[in-house]
Amino acid sequence: MTQLSRDDAIDLATTALLKAGATQAMAASTARALVRADMQGMPSHGLSRIGQYTTHLRNGRANGQAVASVVQHKAAAALVDAHNGLAFPACDLAIATAIATAQKSGVCFVGITNSHHCGVLVDHLRAVADAGMVGLGFANSPAAMPAAGGKHPIFGTNPVAAVFPRRSGDPLMIDLSLSEVARGKLMVAASAGKTIPLGWALDIDGNPTTDPAAGMAGSMLPVGASSSPKGAMLALIVELMVTAVVGAQFGFEASSFFVEAGNVPCLGQAFIVIDPGALAGKDAYFDRMEVIITEMLVDDGVRLAGARRLALERQALLGGIMIPDVLHALLLELAQ
Repeated sequence: MTQLSRDDAIDLATTALLKAGATQAMAASTARALVRADMQGMPSHGLSRIGQYTTHLRNGRANGQAVASVVQHKAAAALVDAHNGLAFPACDLAIATAIATAQKSGVCFVGITNSHHCGVLVDHLRAVADAGMVGLGFANSPAAMPAAGGKHPIFGTNPVAAVFPRRSGDPLMIDLSLSEVARGKLMVAASAGKTIPLGWALDIDGNPTTDPAAGMAGSMLPVGASSSPKGAMLALIVELMVTAVVGAQFGFEASSFFVEAGNVPCLGQAFIVIDPGALAGKDAYFDRMEVIITEMLVDDGVRLAGARRLALERQALLGGIMIPDVLHALLLELAQ
């Protein structure tokens, strides 16, 4: 394993993305997001994605020169076009637009179209919490999960995220994939030559598998799929929210992120920002937040949402991150 400081990791990733054709703004925003994921103990969404992103920039699956823009803004709703670039600058613009609009209108929905993989979804909502507001996030991805009762992939793993600020202390940060696990965990397991538990994925013939490569070629299982169609139904809701509503492509219309050749994904994200001051009032909101948190912490073993990732991130600010030697070698190669 190789140890890198936060700044060194960001500089290395930024250079690699610049060399692949990204603008300075796109490279910097993307690099910060990837390193932050590693700092939080989420390597499946961290620098392990750098080879994928640089390949997509070089082969045209992502437009490194794209500049995201607001193409529609009506009252408390707006649409950002990522113009087929990497998703992070578009998400930055969408969040800034949503915060500014919600400060005036009390609420805002911003969709993103023609986008790419957006990384750790809840991280985009941190600025919302900093502004004292509640944030919700949704995203789709290339097809990985079947519809309820089906076998072939239609929906992406379709994460849902939320952030709830507190008067003092860290916000609650919730981020979950609607597959049993994030697909990136199969990518990491395959790279490490490890197996995966039964219940995570199906092979291409619809059979349960412990082989991560077979699972990536097949489909992910929706959360709770062994006993209920609820996970698949939630995935359908998210899929429609970030495609039909904002004009992006469905997951089954986008080629897998895990292959070099493929189409431009044109995926979607959406964010909702709510100002509590426009409803019960900020004092009431913050008071009620502490009531439920106090009640939750009555039981030993309860961990507040986001607490672990934030603790790891603070540790990494001091001690840096550890990445596999082979990944470090790839970063150095890409940055040359």
